Amino acid sequence: MNFDEQINRRGTHCSKWDMMEPTFGVPADKGLAMWVADMDFRPPQSVQRAVEAMAAHGVYGYFGNDRPYLDAIRWWMQTRHGWTVEREAIFTTHGLVNGFGMCVEAYTAPGDGVVLMTPVYHAFARIIRASGRQLVECPLKVVDGRQEMDFEAWDAQMTGREKMLVLCSPHNPGGRVWTAAELKATADFCRRHDLILISDEIHHDLVYPGNKHLAMPLAAPEIADRLVMMTATTKTFNIAGAHTGNVIIADPALRAKFAARVLALGVSPNAFGMHMATAAYGPDGAAWVDALMAYLDGNRAIFDMGVNAIPGVRSMLLEATYLAWVDFSGTGMAPEEFTARVEKGALIAANHGPTFGKGGETYLRFNLATPRARVAEAVERLQEAFADLQ
Repeated sequence: MNFDEQINRRGTHCSKWDMMEPTFGVPADKGLAMWVADMDFRPPQSVQRAVEAMAAHGVYGYFGNDRPYLDAIRWWMQTRHGWTVEREAIFTTHGLVNGFGMCVEAYTAPGDGVVLMTPVYHAFARIIRASGRQLVECPLKVVDGRQEMDFEAWDAQMTGREKMLVLCSPHNPGGRVWTAAELKATADFCRRHDLILISDEIHHDLVYPGNKHLAMPLAAPEIADRLVMMTATTKTFNIAGAHTGNVIIADPALRAKFAARVLALGVSPNAFGMHMATAAYGPDGAAWVDALMAYLDGNRAIFDMGVNAIPGVRSMLLEATYLAWVDFSGTGMAPEEFTARVEKGALIAANHGPTFGKGGETYLRFNLATPRARVAEAVERLQEAFADLQ
C-alpha cells in the first residue's frame, strides 16, 4: 500500500485529469486536479487480482450466482458497521446516482418536492430537476466552522408538497459525521412531514480517527417503513469506474416499488463491478481502508494547516471524506476573484461551491486523496496565489 506513489493518470480517459483543462481552463501539463471525487491511488490488491483473473479467463459474459457477492456486502456491513442486512433487501444499480434517480422515479411523481440539506453533492439537484420534481433546498447552518442541521427553520419551509428527503451521511461537502441525535432528529422530521428518507452513505467507510459513523437503520429503526439506504464499494476502494452501487431496502412495500422500477428499466449488473465489489469487501479490503484513512489523516493535517495560514481562508475540519470544503469569504473577495486565483494563479482545479446549492457561494471543494507531495505542492501554490494577503 504505497499511497505516495505518483501514478500518471493523464491520457487514460480519466475525467479528473483529462477533463481539467476543458472544464476549468487549468493546463493539463502543469495543473493539479483536485475536483472529481475519486482517488489517485490503486485499489487493494484483492481487487486488482479479481480483475486480472477475469482478464486471464478472457470471456466476459453475464454475471450469475450472486450469493458470494451479496454475502460479501452483508459481511462488510455487519463487521464494519454493526448493521445486519438481508440478501433480499439488496438491489445493485449502475452506481448510486443511477440508484438515486430510480428512487426519485419509484417514490415521487412529477411536481413533488424533494428536500436537500444544502450545500450537498451536486448530482442530487441535477437528477431532481431533470425528472421534473421540485428542488427544495434546506440550508445547513455553519456554527463555529461546523455544519449543523436547522430543523426549526426547515419545518417552516415545508408546504406539504414534499415527498422525499435526501440525507448525505457522512456529508459531502463539509465532511460531517452526523451524531445519533442528529440522525434521530432527521428521522423525526421525515415522520412529521411524511417524507421518504433516502440515506446516501457512500462515504461511510471514509471516517477519521475520533469519529464514528452510525448507519441510519441503527439510529432510527422505527422509520424502516420509509427508509431507503444507498451504499457502495466504489468510493471506499477507488473503483468508481465500475459504476456499481447498492440500494438496500428493508421494508417489503418500499422494496416492491423499487423492484418495479428495476424491472421496467431493465437494470442489470456490470460483471466487472460485481467481481470487484466481492473482492473488496473482505479482510484485505478492511486492512487497506484502515491504512488509507491513516494516510488521508496526514494529508488533511497538512492541507488544513497550510490553507488556514492564509488570512481570510478557512478549511472546514473534516470528520469524514477526503473532500476539503474551503471558505474564502474572509478574504473579502468576490467568488470570481478567489476562484481565478486558484485556477489561474495556483493552477488548481477545484469544485465550485455554488454547484452544491445554497450555502456554497463562498466555497471551493478540494480533493485530498492524492499523494502527499501533491497536497504539499497545492498548499504552496495556494499560499503563493494569495501571498498579497500575508
